[in-house]
Amino acid sequence: MSDSTASHLAANVRQLREARGMTQEQMARLADVPRPTWANLESGQANPTLSVLIKVANALQVPVEELIGPPRGGVTLYKAATLPVTQRGKIRTRRLLPETIPGFEIDRMELAPAAYMTGIPHTPGTREYLTCESGVVELSVAEHNWRLEAGDVVVFRGDQKHSYRNPGSFPSVAYSVLSLAAV
Repeated sequence: MSDSTASHLAANVRQLREARGMTQEQMARLADVPRPTWANLESGQANPTLSVLIKVANALQVPVEELIGPPRGGVTLYKAATLPVTQRGKIRTRRLLPETIPGFEIDRMELAPAAYMTGIPHTPGTREYLTCESGVVELSVAEHNWRLEAGDVVVFRGDQKHSYRNPGSFPSVAYSVLSLAAV
């Protein structure tokens, strides 16, 4: 393990434990690792096995990547220009959150007047929640059409053929939240 990875691990484990208001002993018990192992993790002297990292990550309820990555500050600003945007025809889609949330995808869609986009069916069991923020969005799913106006939400199985359309003469904005099926 590199020095920077070990120091990241130490800082992250300590910060995450302290944020939960727990002692090393309590966290070690929860993770099912010896307390000296936990202390070594926080000191930066440990070279843990993958099994230990997984136990610690599960106890702290974070992905392993969060343990070994650079420590997160209390606040991170992501400028709009740094967030990835995709353009499909007259519809511009941007991930709403810059960091992933396991099992979820959240996108902001800007639909130009008369814009149309065919959705891509997702993994079987996926649920999609479509919320219209402004304007009008028409959703077609399983040969049925729904008209959403500002504030309306429709929930549907995302593993079906579906499409989005702005029938109006003004831009529309919608949010798509996918609850991905466990694979």
